Amino acid sequence: MNYILFDGPSRINLLPFTFTRPVADIRVGILTIREKWETYLGSTITTVTEDYLSDKYPMVEMDENVMINASYLPNETLVYLVENLKENQAIFDGESVVAFYAKDTQEDIDFDTYESVELNSDVIKIEHTWDIFSKNGEAIQEDFNIVTKNRKSQPISSTNNIVAPEHIFIEEGATVEFATLNASLGPIYIGKDAVIMEGALIRGPLALCDRAGIKMGTKIYGPTTIGPCSRVGGEIKNSVIFQNSNKGHEGYLGNSVIGEWCNLGADTNNSNLKNNYAEVRLWDYETEGFAKTGLQFCGLMMGDHSKCGINTMFNTGTVVGVNANIYGSGFPRNFIPSFSWGGNAGFITYKLPKAIEVAKVVISRKNLEFTEKDEAIFENIFEETKKFRRD
Repeated sequence: MNYILFDGPSRINLLPFTFTRPVADIRVGILTIREKWETYLGSTITTVTEDYLSDKYPMVEMDENVMINASYLPNETLVYLVENLKENQAIFDGESVVAFYAKDTQEDIDFDTYESVELNSDVIKIEHTWDIFSKNGEAIQEDFNIVTKNRKSQPISSTNNIVAPEHIFIEEGATVEFATLNASLGPIYIGKDAVIMEGALIRGPLALCDRAGIKMGTKIYGPTTIGPCSRVGGEIKNSVIFQNSNKGHEGYLGNSVIGEWCNLGADTNNSNLKNNYAEVRLWDYETEGFAKTGLQFCGLMMGDHSKCGINTMFNTGTVVGVNANIYGSGFPRNFIPSFSWGGNAGFITYKLPKAIEVAKVVISRKNLEFTEKDEAIFENIFEETKKFRRD
């Protein structure tokens, strides 16, 4: 069977992260959503996403396909239902379509003609940006269970101070010396060739992905994920950092999500709690206004390729788009559109050719290439978000 993950209606609620990737490639827990499904199903999975993303993330369709809503994370019950879907059957979670069987000859899908299979199981759903950090603890535990099943961890060096070592898993090539690892409140996963430097204080759940690094003296409170090849320092609480991003110095990051290719300057801090303890509102790309989150703690949502200078301060519930460059004293506003350049004193447009030039340099430092497909994605986002910029 051919399996395909589709974005579904949650895509707009997951901006700015879905400006640059399908919902399937959001990382929550140890793995991305796509990687979770591939692990469970033992199959390579493609995606249905926005047209401007489809060149980089193409769909492969075969005679028989099962389409899966990428907002739903797999578990054993859901995977069983998906694997056993038959022609003209669909899995529903209330009114929401979770998965359905489709042939390549079908021009339209009419769910009124489908047999409904009800999902009677608790599953993790990633429907809003804040779900990425608020449900990260559950996702880390689920991923830890499947990634480490029937496997043995590399030995933990005796130089470390360890609590609950049975809940710590270290992959081959990882280096951990003179650190404190407390896994009593949740598992700690340390990926291949990852590094935890001396003096780090870590309380799980933590996912430190392949080739990621935690610098000396860093303090991390779970549930936190550090994506592949990302580097962190300072103090971090309940946050998810995608791959190839850096928060390398002192400063606080809490209840936040940081995209790919981001850089937080030294002593960058974010607030995650309003002074009056009120519910946090976040920018909503669908309504083009601020919407309730139901959360008391919510920090910074930063899209791919965005950066901030030293001593930057972000207020509670700040949303930063793609390719923003923020600097200066004081708090910038709570919504910073994509391709913005400035700070508290105001913003101008970050010109597209310059943004592309910088992206090429940044990506080349990892021996990767910024392709024509990436450039086309930038161009589309630049045009799509023009209405939010003031100049």
